[in-house]
Amino acid sequence: MGDTTAGDPISGLKWTHKSLRVLEGELARGGYVVSAPTISRLLQSRAYSLRVNHKRLAGKQSPGRDEQFQYIAQRRKAFLRRGWPVISVDTKKKELIGLFKNPGHQWRRAPHEVRIYDFPSTAVGTAIP
Repeated sequence: MGDTTAGDPISGLKWTHKSLRVLEGELARGGYVVSAPTISRLLQSRAYSLRVNHKRLAGKQSPGRDEQFQYIAQRRKAFLRRGWPVISVDTKKKELIGLFKNPGHQWRRAPHEVRIYDFPSTAVGTAIP
C-alpha cells in the first residue's frame, strides 16, 4: 500500500505516514470504502508495522572533535588528582529564563505561578546549562 499509480486520483501520497483513521477518510474521499481495522490488516499483510525513527546516521565529524575530548579528559584527570569534583553537562539543551514551567517538583506551601505559554519572545533570555 505504498505510492499509487500516476492515473489514480490519490497518487504520490505516502500512506504509511498517516494514521489509520486519516487513511480511512482519504480513501473514502477517493471512492474506496474501507475501515481502519481492514487497512491495518492490509498493511500488516504487506510487512508494514508501526515504527519509530532510529538515530543511526552520523553526519560529518566536526574538525577538532578529538582534540576537544582529549582536552576535557586532561582537565578531568587534573581535577580528580586535586580531589575536586567533576560534573558532566550536556550543553545542547537551552532553557528559557523567566516565569516558565519546568519539570520536577519542589516542596512549597503553594504552587509557583508561571506563564501559560512558553514563548521565547516573553523570556528574559536563554541559558545553556
